[in-house]
This record gives sequence, structure tokens and C-alpha cells, in this order.
Amino acid sequence: MNAKEALTAIYAFIKEEPVILATGFIARTAQSVKERDANFYVIGSMGMVASLASGIAIVRPGKKVIGIDGDGAVLMNLGALPTAAALGLKNFIHIVLDNAAYESTGAQPSFTKTVKLEAIAKASGYANALRVSNAAGIKKAMPKLLKTNGPSFLLVRVTNEAGSPAPRVEATPEEMTRRFSKCLAR
Repeated sequence: MNAKEALTAIYAFIKEEPVILATGFIARTAQSVKERDANFYVIGSMGMVASLASGIAIVRPGKKVIGIDGDGAVLMNLGALPTAAALGLKNFIHIVLDNAAYESTGAQPSFTKTVKLEAIAKASGYANALRVSNAAGIKKAMPKLLKTNGPSFLLVRVTNEAGSPAPRVEATPEEMTRRFSKCLAR
């Protein structure tokens, strides 16, 4: 399963939840799968999805908040995992698309072939930490995570993309901020 297939399966379960998306190919692919005002694309801030999503989860405790990250970005800011757990963010779902590479910068290998990010999330205190590798696993995990208290972590093992990446994110940071703020106010 590639990232586009994974995101398609994930977005089948997302309704009005705000989604914070990692910089690079994840944001670009998500835009091609499901462009929506409640998507916030973290452009140029690798490793900050969990921190931003945690902040939103704090100020919007009645809404599930979803962060979709990459393995390289999580490795870059591992401190965000124990922070989310220590804050007891029951409404935070952290999804990581793990292709064992820094794909957006040339597919250099990451360490996730041996470092299990879901185990780090569990050891950090996440209430739920799951690993899946296909659409059926996503279809089983997403309803559970949307119904249970978190923080929750879902590692989705994906393959590296082949061919050209999706187009760059079209919205400017100012446009994204305006539209995303309106969604949070609902």
C-alpha cells in the first residue's frame, strides 16, 4: 500500500475533524486525495505536526484532532510523543505514514526498519498504539481510535511512491489559516 492508498482509506473515516498534515509529500498527497478546509498543511515545518495538533487538541477538547505525520518527521521531534501523553490528550489521534525513508528529500533511509515508532509512542504513554500495513488494518483501527480516548497512535506502514509527486499545496499559509480557523470555530 502506498501513501495515497493509505490516505484514501484514512479519509474515508474523517468527517469534520481537523487534520494537521506533515510537510512534503504527505501534504501534497493528502491535498490530491481530499482537499478540505479542515486540512492544515504544515509547510516547511518538518517534525511539528504532533506539537501543532496537540495545541489544537488542548483548546478544542470536544473535538477529535488528527495529525498525519511521516516517520522522518516523528524521528526529528520525538519529544512531542511524551508531551502529548503527559498532557493526557484524549482527543488526539496521531497517524504516522512510515515508508522508512525521508521521501520528500530524495528517499534517504530513516531508522524505522529497526526503530518501532508505535513502541516509542506506547512507552511514552499513549493510551493506544497500533501498527497496520494495509487498508483492511486502517478500516479496523480508525473506528476504534475515533471512539476511544487517546492519545492514540496509528503507524501505517507504506511503500515509497513511484513516479511524480502530487502537485504542491496550492493554498497560501494565510489562506489556510483563515479557512482552518473557521472550521475550528464550528
